[in-house]
Amino acid sequence: MSDTLHMTVQHTGEGLAVVAVAGDVDLHTASALRAHALAVVDQGLPHLVLDLTHVDFVDSTGLSTLIHLLHATQQAGGSLRLAEVPDRLLRMITMTGISQLLPVHPTVADALAARTAAGTSGDADADAGTRD
Repeated sequence: MSDTLHMTVQHTGEGLAVVAVAGDVDLHTASALRAHALAVVDQGLPHLVLDLTHVDFVDSTGLSTLIHLLHATQQAGGSLRLAEVPDRLLRMITMTGISQLLPVHPTVADALAARTAAGTSGDADADAGTRD
């Protein structure tokens, strides 16, 4: 496990950003993810897609952080979507029931397309819990 978490932000549209996360999301790094993502929301980008391609491990603190970010984005009038979730993490998200709350998409492009479709239909997260 690493104490380092790397994050990059790509602004992809009005109110929408992709946060690419690399490293372990655990007791030592979850607060950095929370602070970084909340700073993005505070910049007027309440719709987030977390690209988890390069996340190797998530513990219970990391899972709690995902739930916290979901609530924070919703309170800001936005949404949170997960993309490129590694199989091990996907099993954990499914077993814990988090997949019922957070939409999970196979690619960032799919997550962006779903967010765009949800934004035009007015039904922000009707597809929560589905993996396209």
